[in-house]
Amino acid sequence: MEKKEVIPPLEFSSLVMPFYARALEALDKGELALAMRLIDLIDLLHEKTRGNLTEEEREFITSTAASLKILYFKKAGGEK
Repeated sequence: MEKKEVIPPLEFSSLVMPFYARALEALDKGELALAMRLIDLIDLLHEKTRGNLTEEEREFITSTAASLKILYFKKAGGEK
């Protein structure tokens, strides 16, 4: 029997999650410039899709960017 590959549905979050995951990794490694660049990309995506997102999608991208920014500023400020 052939194994069938399962492909997740196309959703807005599928565009955001790779940036989010990579930003978390960059923050963990102390790569702050890369992390900020990825956060900026999420903000750009948010700006360019303004008015075209569902309420759920808007809340998702807003909270994703906000949580990354909090982590970034804690890391950049040396907060433990």
